[in-house]
Amino acid sequence: MNILQSATTKLGNEISLIGESGEGKVLVVGVFHGDEPQGKYLIDKYLEQKKSNLLFIPCLNPDGMGVNARVNANGVDLNRNFPTKNFGQDGSAAGDNPDAYYGGKEPASEIETKFVIDVIEKYKPKLILTLHAPYKIVNYDGPAENIAQKISDIIGYPVEASIGYPTPGSFGTYCGVERNIPTITLELDEEIPVEQLIQPVFEIFDMLKYFNIS
Repeated sequence: MNILQSATTKLGNEISLIGESGEGKVLVVGVFHGDEPQGKYLIDKYLEQKKSNLLFIPCLNPDGMGVNARVNANGVDLNRNFPTKNFGQDGSAAGDNPDAYYGGKEPASEIETKFVIDVIEKYKPKLILTLHAPYKIVNYDGPAENIAQKISDIIGYPVEASIGYPTPGSFGTYCGVERNIPTITLELDEEIPVEQLIQPVFEIFDMLKYFNIS
């Protein structure tokens, strides 16, 4: 697998797109939130063991992951920073730390956000899967209910069209709702050892090799 493009974060860490060049592939993104590191571990393990026609961003938020923080080095929740029609609306979830959901002063203000947008514009993925934690659901945006159900059949999590709280400026809204790209947010179980997720997540990745939108 090749590094197709990369960017350097505020703290000097590298974000990479890994895969083979070409449009219309499936894009898999790990670690939107730095306190949800499972995605990077699983993608790295998969790439060590298998060849694939998928595109991977193993870790979108290395600055946040380095300090176990949801937000990036500027204190921005990357999953609220996309240029959607509802950007900047109240994005607080239930909890005691509304700053953790801060979407930034303006949409697409962050290096990480710009990187993903550029990847989508350049490679035009036919499906996007992002790996999050901890809700144990298969959330989807856009025309993705059928593939969400197939993923649910593998991992045993329920399919949910809504995460249960407002997400203005979210990646799912940007890609799935406003661009009609099938977009899956796979919320993984954080209460079990990540090694126990290898088998089902690898099976999901293998299934996505043959995903066809038609």
